[in-house]
Amino acid sequence: MKTGISYQPLTFAQIPGWEEDDHAAAFATFRKSCGRVLAAARDRTVAEKVPPPAPAPPALVAACDAASRQTGTVTKANAKAFFERHFTPNAVVHAGPKGLLTGYYEPLLTGSRTPQGEFQTPIYKRPPELVNLVDETQRGAIGMSLTHGRKTETGVEPFATRAAIEQGALKGKGLELMYLTDPVEVFFLQIQGSGRVKLPDGSVVRVHYDGKNGHPYSSIGRYLMDKGLLAADKISMGALKKWLKADPERGKLVMWQNASYVFFRELKGPEAKGPLGAMNAQLTPGRSLAVDPGHHALGLPIFVSGDGMKHVNKAGVFNRLMVAQDVGSAIKGPERGDIYFGSGDAAGRLAGVTKHPGKFVVLLPNDAPARADATSGKAAQEKARP
Repeated sequence: MKTGISYQPLTFAQIPGWEEDDHAAAFATFRKSCGRVLAAARDRTVAEKVPPPAPAPPALVAACDAASRQTGTVTKANAKAFFERHFTPNAVVHAGPKGLLTGYYEPLLTGSRTPQGEFQTPIYKRPPELVNLVDETQRGAIGMSLTHGRKTETGVEPFATRAAIEQGALKGKGLELMYLTDPVEVFFLQIQGSGRVKLPDGSVVRVHYDGKNGHPYSSIGRYLMDKGLLAADKISMGALKKWLKADPERGKLVMWQNASYVFFRELKGPEAKGPLGAMNAQLTPGRSLAVDPGHHALGLPIFVSGDGMKHVNKAGVFNRLMVAQDVGSAIKGPERGDIYFGSGDAAGRLAGVTKHPGKFVVLLPNDAPARADATSGKAAQEKARP
């Protein structure tokens, strides 16, 4: 956990929108993470070349154990009581940038397993010489350092950049996974981290993040603003795509400003039922949240509040209990969140225009289950102090 932040214990009654939320939906999402939290607690053995993830806080493991033992239908009231019994809400106090909420989604693209017709731009499988320098769950928390590298006979060196890869650094190595329509679609698939691909025979497969070249992520939206090429109030995913595609050569040079490059694998079997987050738990639209793991442990419930989000609901008020299940190279800060909106074009429209102020109330697990009547009093506050 990074320094520079502290927690201010609250009562659940102090959380705007707590009573009205669908706690059963939040509980179902929380329990998806718990399988991974409990498995990691049971077995901390990992491959030597992969640095181990940070262990989940023991109190979170205990809360997950309690959630896994819940049987039968979990109602909204049952779920609300569970969170109020096992957690204490805490406002995040920090001197960093104000909270910001953005969105991501799982695009549906057209593609082919072989180069043909309009499908000429490859997405690549993970190269065998690629090694992790940090655990994948920590890749968004280490600043500008390399997260992956290329293993050689003499050690580890930086992997090829986006520009080098798109100019042929991986060509002829048999790493092509599928072919999409153009580099812009590949670029935004990499930003989202997963996607569905409709093949010429009508079948649809799911591809998922499987490592990156290790270079830091750089925002091309920020680059275009700094260069005066797009106004800040015009920046959206749709506007960026349009600008990049309007002049492919110009767009290519701008995309190369982001040296980061993502590799994919095809999901099969039970994994292919839905997109996966950094915990390898299936994501839930509107409930899964990407966070900075340097500030918040994955698996924690976080109540997220956003203002002005009329594209999500008419009132424009977003108050929802979510679960930290994912990370992203651009997600940095104690109140920086990326909301998973789901799969397809409708989710993409929501994600593409989400850039709103946000606040976090982190539900910190109690060291031991609090009494049902203690969650709003001093006893619960003392249990929650880090």
